Amino acid sequence: MSSPDSVLVVGASAAGLATVEALRRKGYRGALTVLGAEPHLPYDRPPLSKQVLSGAWGPERTQLRPRQALDALDAEFVLGDPAVALDAATRTVTSAAGRTIAADAVVLATGIRPRTLPGGSGLRGVHVLRTVEDAVALRADLLTAASTVVVGDGVLGAEIASTARALGTAVTLVGPQPALMTGQLGPRVAGLLGRLHTDHAVRLVPGAAVETLTEHRGRVTGVWLETGEVLPADVVVVAIGSVPVTDWLRDSGLELDDGVLCDSRCRTSAAGVYAVGDTARWYHEALGATLRLENRTNASEQAGVVAGNILGEDRPYTPVPYFWTDQFDARIQVHGVPGPDADVEIVEGSEDERRFVALYRRQGSPTAVLGWNMPKQTRLHRQALVDAAGDSLALNR
Repeated sequence: MSSPDSVLVVGASAAGLATVEALRRKGYRGALTVLGAEPHLPYDRPPLSKQVLSGAWGPERTQLRPRQALDALDAEFVLGDPAVALDAATRTVTSAAGRTIAADAVVLATGIRPRTLPGGSGLRGVHVLRTVEDAVALRADLLTAASTVVVGDGVLGAEIASTARALGTAVTLVGPQPALMTGQLGPRVAGLLGRLHTDHAVRLVPGAAVETLTEHRGRVTGVWLETGEVLPADVVVVAIGSVPVTDWLRDSGLELDDGVLCDSRCRTSAAGVYAVGDTARWYHEALGATLRLENRTNASEQAGVVAGNILGEDRPYTPVPYFWTDQFDARIQVHGVPGPDADVEIVEGSEDERRFVALYRRQGSPTAVLGWNMPKQTRLHRQALVDAAGDSLALNR
């Protein structure tokens, strides 16, 4: 298979940039265009809920590469102009500004957008966190807030609660799960995470649903729960998950289902069109299931496989899923698929000391390794997980 003469990457965040870099690293010398919805050069999102929100970093430190490194890629970056349509048959993308860009191969890397609460639009003091502007605006509000409510008990909500509490505001975290991140970590580790937050004076309201927001003269004043309780708030942060940015693809002819459906090579249903990062739902051959992962590690690793397949390598993408989170003094690293119904064994360290490695098993077979403040030991146990699962689950390199 010959290499394409031109590649268009739609999306200028981590997955899009990693695809461009992998193409050049693998020797591609054809034309490269990157079309981005935001006006910024590619930047990193994980620091937004931690370093940028806390004030430890200025927003400029999130930029993934200096201008000189981007120039060396010999790619055209078209920024601040979101894609609005794709003609998959001709691999032509139309932008909001009316540009039409055609290429021999198109990579969809448009990411996700946050879900919002009904009634929250336009209210001062109500925030989501996805862009660098979101982080700057939220920080400014948190610095003067007496009370903050975080709606959402997943990883992003927990990280925001941790950072907001460190800024001095009183924090209440509300969510539908019985404990923080139960769906991702299981009840045992979720219980430990909950105790970490309460030890730092975060009030947790588990198993609760939000009815609406209360306001006065256009400013949020609280969160009204279905139980009738109203949680007072100067600031409300909504972290109830995200949806893939695929609305612009509805008339493209591509298969869409909570993301862009792809085969194991991250190829869509249209020849020459690929998907990568948060928006890609691909078939994981080793797990026998379709997955869509929303994390920084996946964006980079999947991009390398997509770039290789564009150039004819014909490789399946079969990673061991991985994510990490920093909350208060805890760094939690997760390799594999823990799940809420797995059996959990502490194989090193101690829960009481909050330094441990946990092995997750389902029907006797290891499915995940979780490390809490034990990064080196976690990597060693991760290798044991890979060995037990077989080479088919090894990370792509």
